[in-house]
Amino acid sequence: MKLETSSHELLAQLQTATRVASTRSAVQALSGVQFAAEGGRVEVRATDMEVALRVPLQATIVREGIVVLPGRLLLDVVRQLPAGDVSLELRPAEQDVEVVSGPARFHLRTLRAEDFPNLPEPGGDQVVDVPAQAFVETISMVARSASRDETRPILTGILVSAQGSELKMVATDSYRLSVKETTLEPPIDGGFEANVPARALQELERIVAQTSEEQIRIGVRANQVVFEVAGVVLSSRLIEGQFPNYRQLLPESYEHELRMSGEELAGVVRRISLMAQKNAPLRMSFAEGELTVSAQTPDVGEASEPFPAPFTGEPFEIGFNPDFLRDGLESAGAGDLILKLISPLRPGLIESGDGSGFLYLIMPIRLNV
Repeated sequence: MKLETSSHELLAQLQTATRVASTRSAVQALSGVQFAAEGGRVEVRATDMEVALRVPLQATIVREGIVVLPGRLLLDVVRQLPAGDVSLELRPAEQDVEVVSGPARFHLRTLRAEDFPNLPEPGGDQVVDVPAQAFVETISMVARSASRDETRPILTGILVSAQGSELKMVATDSYRLSVKETTLEPPIDGGFEANVPARALQELERIVAQTSEEQIRIGVRANQVVFEVAGVVLSSRLIEGQFPNYRQLLPESYEHELRMSGEELAGVVRRISLMAQKNAPLRMSFAEGELTVSAQTPDVGEASEPFPAPFTGEPFEIGFNPDFLRDGLESAGAGDLILKLISPLRPGLIESGDGSGFLYLIMPIRLNV
């Protein structure tokens, strides 16, 4: 194999591909990137066996072939290359690839190509085209609620369902729950429902942000989903098992419904959260016409800030995890939001005030008076 490209193009595509290369597999090839120069096109590929990427590389093929190189090392090398042309040539006798850019010359040992798996092809049993911007904006509003605890894999995913003009995504880590319903214009043909790993969808979000592509093609198979956007193919295993019935978690009614400025409340919460350290809760104290946000951490300090709120009734105080509350407020956006509360020991709900279909349920923390 021998190919020629620019250092700028090579760096950009390597940065994308290496994000999914494995960092902890016993199979060394999974920490690498595969260059496949065949059929008149070049792809840079990487996978950790859960998520995989196939990224097109604009290059001149001098000689076709396939080679696997250490991903992190190659990326570090290419970052340091001067701007200009770069060539990669496999030297079979030496079992390495010669990287040449100007006067700089590197020889990188190859990894076992036979250990690198075949990556999924685009398509699936169900294939739909969805508007890219609407899809990734929906991801961004729910992804923070997905669990990072690998011992409960079902909660590390985002439940994605699309049918006709309705797109819905749901994520929960059992302490908070995000739901976002988005109207698709125009409606899509067909549909699907799948529990997709949150990290795969967040990677898709990054890829779309780097393009001006207006559509994402999604192919769903029995245990796999494949996304195509701007020539990049992102595939992921689906998470097996029954996703929690989130509708059962939503209370049927609330004692208080307060319409407030989401941007202003988020600013107060960000400031006061600085004093909520070492697992200290953020306190929200409600009284007639006012909300006071406060936090106190022994040996660190304390803070409080009052905030106008259309509250009526008996005063009460409720505590939340400051990071979880901030995530919910920031996801709801800069406009008005509706804060719905029942009691200090029942979950609270943040709802977008513009009817955009965003819900964020958050469990309270029991306060020590």
